[in-house]
Amino acid sequence: MNRPNLTHPDPRPAPAPALAPPRQLPRRPLDLRVRTRRIQVEELVVDDPGKVLDHAHRAALTAPDTAAVLGHSPTTPLTLPAAAALLCALHEPGELAAMGLRLTRHTTHVTASDQQTEPVSLELSYAPEYEE
Repeated sequence: MNRPNLTHPDPRPAPAPALAPPRQLPRRPLDLRVRTRRIQVEELVVDDPGKVLDHAHRAALTAPDTAAVLGHSPTTPLTLPAAAALLCALHEPGELAAMGLRLTRHTTHVTASDQQTEPVSLELSYAPEYEE
């Protein structure tokens, strides 16, 4: 018959204490006066200038006010940089590849602060691999 050894402590570790119950949050939203600012920068290169100008010409017909801000008018055609800018203003980065533009870098800069603390900044940047 095995008798328990009462002179030596049990070699097994004691069980971990149970986690504390989650804190109860107020039922109403808290107004912390948090301010955030997000800036997104996408750097693109023109792979096919003809495609970019063609798509931008059609975009200028459907969004004439936006094209006018970039210098387009019935007597002034869009330059290649303005055409690329127009397409970027009207389309998502995934759509731009089919229009002759390629994303080379994407940077997101976020700043957040409340009334009592200094702003906290976070910047994320990536450059997708070039695929041929």
